[in-house]
Amino acid sequence: MILLPYRRIVVNNSNNFVMGSKYFLHKPSITLPTIYKSIPVLFKTQRLIFSAFASKPISPNRGTSSFSYRPQRIPPPVSGVMLEDPKEDITESDHEKALKQKLSQVGIDIGSCGPGQYNGLLCPMCKGGGSNEKSLSLFITPDGHAATWTCFRAKCGWRGGTRAFADVRTAFADMRRIGKVNKKYRQITEESLGLEPLCDVLLTYFSERMISRETLRRNAVMQQRHGDQVVIAFTYRRDGALVSCKYRNMTKKFWQEADTLKIFYGLDDIKGASDIIIVEGEMDKLAMEEAGFRNCVSVPDGAPPSISDKDLPPVEKDTKYQYLWNCKEYLEKASRIILATDGDPPGQALAEELARRLGRERCWRVTWPKKSTIDHFKDANEVLMCLGPGALREVIEGAELYPIQGLFNFNNYFTEIDAYYHQTIGYELGVPTGWRSLNHLYNVVPGELTIVTGVPNSGKSEWIDALLCNLNHSVGWKFALCSMENRVREHARKLLEKHIKKPFFDVRYGESVERMSAQEFEEGKQWLSDTFFLIRCENDCLPNIDWVLSLAKAAVLRHGVNGLVIDPYNELDHQRPSSQTETEYVSQMLTKIKRFAQHHSCHVWFVAHPRQLHHWVGGPPNLYDISGSAHFINKCDNGIVIHRNRDPSAGPVDQVQVCVRKVRNKVSGTIGDAFLSYDRVTGEFMDIDEHPRKG
Repeated sequence: MILLPYRRIVVNNSNNFVMGSKYFLHKPSITLPTIYKSIPVLFKTQRLIFSAFASKPISPNRGTSSFSYRPQRIPPPVSGVMLEDPKEDITESDHEKALKQKLSQVGIDIGSCGPGQYNGLLCPMCKGGGSNEKSLSLFITPDGHAATWTCFRAKCGWRGGTRAFADVRTAFADMRRIGKVNKKYRQITEESLGLEPLCDVLLTYFSERMISRETLRRNAVMQQRHGDQVVIAFTYRRDGALVSCKYRNMTKKFWQEADTLKIFYGLDDIKGASDIIIVEGEMDKLAMEEAGFRNCVSVPDGAPPSISDKDLPPVEKDTKYQYLWNCKEYLEKASRIILATDGDPPGQALAEELARRLGRERCWRVTWPKKSTIDHFKDANEVLMCLGPGALREVIEGAELYPIQGLFNFNNYFTEIDAYYHQTIGYELGVPTGWRSLNHLYNVVPGELTIVTGVPNSGKSEWIDALLCNLNHSVGWKFALCSMENRVREHARKLLEKHIKKPFFDVRYGESVERMSAQEFEEGKQWLSDTFFLIRCENDCLPNIDWVLSLAKAAVLRHGVNGLVIDPYNELDHQRPSSQTETEYVSQMLTKIKRFAQHHSCHVWFVAHPRQLHHWVGGPPNLYDISGSAHFINKCDNGIVIHRNRDPSAGPVDQVQVCVRKVRNKVSGTIGDAFLSYDRVTGEFMDIDEHPRKG
């Protein structure tokens, strides 16, 4: 069907007709005599075609009397429209000329727009969108000294103001008061708007959308006629009185009456209600009533394109959502507000903006059911049409609490908990270390933090390298290495020897064992490249923990690494504010590391040296001996001390004691000691009952 939206008509002083935008809702500040004329060219007789909207055939004889063309009838006046005297000749002042030049610099061509009125222009920013609608509302002060403008397209919203000369102050003060101080709203009636009962064709249209005559009658849905064209009129009422009206044609174009109070559609239906449903459109409000919910209102202005990243503005500046504050007393008593906005991104943005203002703690949200394996139904009216009132009622009754950042229920995690129970996530019980004597004490769980300590030269870094090789060989894990004490070539040698199980060189320590071949070396290089990613600061600066974690995050996302090694703590930059103690700093640092590990399901090994042991007698140190803070043991998930025997009389000097001193997760291990033998030639760690390589 082709229906023309009813637009206001302004006759300017150059005898040209200007079509005002449907969005210009402002009242002129100067009242002039209003002249109404019949303008046939604008209301040309056209045949109504509803086949694009009605799925059932419509009798050509139905409603013909309602649509008979009456050429003698003049279209009803639109209140707030000002038709200027075409004979009046206005000479531009210096202020007006300067103002026109200022506006042209920002792309606004005011043409012959006069002062003291609102003018509808094409927005230079959005160009009126796909329909080229004149959505820019420009107001020039009565003295012609200043101007303000606002684009009422939701996807644009460009606004601003300018003065003719820098010393003009009174005009700007006046503009700030416009629409905010003592704003007067138009008084409208059904008669003044030319509203009339719905014709048979529109009743059929609503019937096709599952909206009954009774629902339309109770909500006072009417029509407005423009010649032989009609549009739907949704009447906005407060305490039964008509305060505004919104129009819709069959091509789904919307516009509203100018200078009327912004309120919810269906406001009287939520008076005193403890439960309220808010939808995005008038059709959805009517659909809710068909499902048995009268305690429902619709927003008047649709949805924003996206969620604002700014703080909430003061009430007086919250123009987009002014209807909320105008209906504040209706909303204050509600203990539960169900947000049933559209399922598309703008609809979800609207729900978030409403929740921000109404309070998330009393908001609920609906999830529209699926209509295919991919798509969901968009809104309440679509669910009503396709699934019926019973299904729509079930959707509303199944509304869930609106999420509050940081506040959850266990049912939000049932999917994850189920996977944990059925062990379908992977590595729920941890990955074995590769050493039988250690597997019952310590297993590597993704997302945990392991602190490793030990006196110097006890083999902490060597043991971690051997553990990483075992994990790669058994489950194919990859790792990011931030090892500041190792030169790259030395670290590569150590890893290759453990991987290939042959010495890198055939001198000194490796003379008695065959050196790795050139082919093995080349294959080992490829393994290094595929398995490890280095985090290194190549200049003279010391890296801080934030820098390390940012690169580790990139390694997780880009290369899929499963583990991060930070070795050691004292090689990082630990500058802290003078007001922060070392204990506070360490606590904050470890919290950052744990959050990284949990968020990215990445196990972190953090090597920390013990403080100077003045009375050390050769035994393994305690985790509380770590230099810096007791938080190293308090905050970690696992605490391990690596200790190597140095006294031949106390046992083999190649024996390494792995002391598991803390295990937070009893599923992955327990406290205890394991003993491994160390092969100095290849850097391997083996269970004691395994025979080391003979020379």
